[in-house]
Amino acid sequence: MDKSNFAFGKWNYILLAIGAVAIILGFVLMMGPSSSETHFEPDIFSFRRIKLAPTICFLGFVFVIIAIMYKGRRNGNTDTKEEIKNK
Repeated sequence: MDKSNFAFGKWNYILLAIGAVAIILGFVLMMGPSSSETHFEPDIFSFRRIKLAPTICFLGFVFVIIAIMYKGRRNGNTDTKEEIKNK
């Protein structure tokens, strides 16, 4: 299989995975009990749910954008290590 036909390389997928894990972690940190008409839950205004979790989600989205835009090798050489050894 010719690897040059793939849209993303190995590092793109690694960065995508890091971004996806960060986004999921941010949403998990946002979860918690909610207030109802009869009970007020002060945890909805905690540092974790108001500042930490959205920041982690934002950084996850930044990682995903970087992963999509990352080009890989900048010198234009598309030969893999195996192809270089065989030359």
